[in-house]
Amino acid sequence: MKLSPLGLAILCFCEKLELVGYLDDGGVPTAGYGHTGKDVVIGKRYSLLQAQIWLASDVAPREQSVTRSVKIALTQHQFDALVMLCFNIGVDAFEKSTLVRDLNANDAQDAVIQFAVWDKVRGVEDPGLERRRAIEKALFLS
Repeated sequence: MKLSPLGLAILCFCEKLELVGYLDDGGVPTAGYGHTGKDVVIGKRYSLLQAQIWLASDVAPREQSVTRSVKIALTQHQFDALVMLCFNIGVDAFEKSTLVRDLNANDAQDAVIQFAVWDKVRGVEDPGLERRRAIEKALFLS
């Protein structure tokens, strides 16, 4: 599966486009649509094209991670919600998550509860992440 146009639009809304490198709430250099890495320079201006290139290259491994780690059949909305979560928390954290374990145990009810677990920055609940997890959960359930 691939991230749908709706999923991509919601991801872009949640990530918010930033064309100047900055430190995110976790202290990580970030630019574009939530792109992080050694290629991001704080204060440097980036083009929209660069942001779109980064987005495409950042989404692909998240799609692969969801496909590889979730063993049950997913609807497009469920897949989109999981890619969005994986995009935000990272491949390693996603693949080792209780959410994935619950899904693979065919326990979607407990899995859905796990979205809310990922609402913290440096151990402190973050209102922005709480909103994002609510959006992902709603998409997953739709």
